[in-house]
Amino acid sequence: MDSVDIEVLRSAEAWRKSGHKVALGTIVKTWGSAPRPVGTMVAVRGDGQVAGSVSGGCVEDDLIDKVKARLAAWKKPELFTYGVTNEEATRWGLPCGGTLQLVMEPLTERSGVADLLQKIGSQQLVKRRLEMDSGRSSLEPGRWQDVLEFDGRVLSTVHGPRWRLVLIGAGQLTRYLAEMAHMLDYHVVVIDPREEYAAGWDLASVPLDRGMPDDVVRELELDGHSALVALTHDPKLDDLALMEGLKSAAFYVGAIGSKKNNDARRERLREFDVSAEEIARLRGPVGLYIGSKTPPEIAVAIMAQLTAVRYGVKEPSWAAKPERRFDPSACEVKQT
Repeated sequence: MDSVDIEVLRSAEAWRKSGHKVALGTIVKTWGSAPRPVGTMVAVRGDGQVAGSVSGGCVEDDLIDKVKARLAAWKKPELFTYGVTNEEATRWGLPCGGTLQLVMEPLTERSGVADLLQKIGSQQLVKRRLEMDSGRSSLEPGRWQDVLEFDGRVLSTVHGPRWRLVLIGAGQLTRYLAEMAHMLDYHVVVIDPREEYAAGWDLASVPLDRGMPDDVVRELELDGHSALVALTHDPKLDDLALMEGLKSAAFYVGAIGSKKNNDARRERLREFDVSAEEIARLRGPVGLYIGSKTPPEIAVAIMAQLTAVRYGVKEPSWAAKPERRFDPSACEVKQT
């Protein structure tokens, strides 16, 4: 669940608690070129204020009118469909005959949004079941493999961090990476046994594990929804974590440092029980090459590469780090 949809839930619950009537919508199915994916959320207040979006704006206009007309007496969820025909798709601004369906539910205290937000805030993955006939909802622990399901009677949605990012080292770059990753649907784990770094770690939303990196990474049992990035520049910490990460099912394993340093790291890994195929998985230097220099710029480059790998996008040619070539003229001594 991305940060935009979490903000939709927060806005909806805040409006409800302040006395407003609110309807919460979730896209449950799309056909053709629908502008937003399944699972996207929108909240509509009784006076027409909106949080989130399910289209380019045309659907929202009609949605607001329907919600305002029904909220006063609305008792249970309903299924709304937009763009069944090409003519309707054009009317609602849906491209190429696109169609979308969304479940709209009037929120009450029994909707459990406050409990849902509390669990999301504590980095829990949560599955919410909504019964269409009664409007009752319930929460249960989610699993990484859970997806939105809707059979016309029950809507099951998954909320909270669907991806996991393990960061080795609690330095300045880690702080920027952790904050950006939270906005991109990651549960972040930071590992650093060093006392001097532990004393300065104060991100309340990201706890610091003081264990040895290899032990903690092994215990985490990284899966296909997990990524690991080593950031300490200390082989005693980074290499231990990488050895475990490269043997796991993690979809991304990377390490900070220059090409020279990462080539040396690969040579060290060969001396341990790490195969050539596993070493080939290491992304180092980590991140897309965008000319980044400062810690926040480097964090952007890393998160951009993580996002590309996560969605199966090949690294663009312009982002490949150029080879440094020897220029004899640079060594010439000019006569004065």
